[in-house]
Amino acid sequence: MAQIYLNYGDNLQEMTYTLMEAADIAARLNTSMKVCIKPNLVVSRPAGDGATTHPEIVEGIIRYLQDHGVDNICIAEGSWVGGSTKRAFENCGYTAISKQCGVPLVDTKKDKVLKRKYEGLDLGICETIAAADYLINVPVLKGHCQTDMTCCLKNMKGCIPDGEKRRYHTMGLHKPIAALNTVLKPQLHIIDNICGDLTFEEGGNPVETGRVLLGFDPVLLDSYCAGLMGYHPDEIGYLQYARQYGVGGYFDNTTEIMELNAENRPVATQSRSSIAKRLADHIDEDSACSACYAALIFALHKTPSRPAGDRIKIGQGFKGKRCTGIGVGNCTAGCREFVGGCPPRALDIVEFLERR
Repeated sequence: MAQIYLNYGDNLQEMTYTLMEAADIAARLNTSMKVCIKPNLVVSRPAGDGATTHPEIVEGIIRYLQDHGVDNICIAEGSWVGGSTKRAFENCGYTAISKQCGVPLVDTKKDKVLKRKYEGLDLGICETIAAADYLINVPVLKGHCQTDMTCCLKNMKGCIPDGEKRRYHTMGLHKPIAALNTVLKPQLHIIDNICGDLTFEEGGNPVETGRVLLGFDPVLLDSYCAGLMGYHPDEIGYLQYARQYGVGGYFDNTTEIMELNAENRPVATQSRSSIAKRLADHIDEDSACSACYAALIFALHKTPSRPAGDRIKIGQGFKGKRCTGIGVGNCTAGCREFVGGCPPRALDIVEFLERR
């Protein structure tokens, strides 16, 4: 069985359902289970802004569960401190899903708090999350103003009361996030990597990628996703601590990946992100896939000294052509220098640019 599953396309419900089929999630379920789905609804903004989990992904999860006889399902989340979870449920499309699928919504801000400990650290967690037999974590892969990135591990912060969220910030976020994941352990992670924000957890600078990922080890997934954003795992403090605490292991060249429907990778479109538009001045794009183009955007944002001279070539329009300058992706193998991969990780592009 693969450790990471990826799927591409634009029908998010079907993409998610297909991923769960490929990973044979049904074999891990029984019909008596209490299943809790935890999306990221940190703010009350539509998923297209790059901050919140696309409701179609959660709908695909519910459809798969119900098709396999699992009916005791809830969606649980607590928006950021000062925000209204009820408003987020409504504006992000979850109230409609709840009515359509008969799945209740739980505002963890109003939930009973249970106490847990890890190595002397007191941890308050919400009862609904703790009571689940099968917890499905559905984070958004995106940038974060304090921790650089947020994905599986950090999404668990929505499972604690507001007072705990404030305390985590006074503690520096990284250690308590890692500790939280020693006591809250989702059985499944499905990552929304459709259009996560480039820099900020509240959205506003989405980068189109058109990808959904599935896996079981949050450290493995987050370390892999760090590379997609141009980071080495050790640059993300809570990842180091989570590995140290035994939550999981880093992605490496022995990790098995199953990629579905690579031919369905969406073609890159003009970004609505103001930052991405500025970075596009360094790019010569011709029919690039969105996953490849997004990797280059993330890499350019991460690289302080950007290449001078010719713009970086990327896209299927360069396939089989001899070109001067540098390129990104296997399609640009005819360039003087290029970064291989289909698509390459942003981290590989960063390292390539820094070597020049």
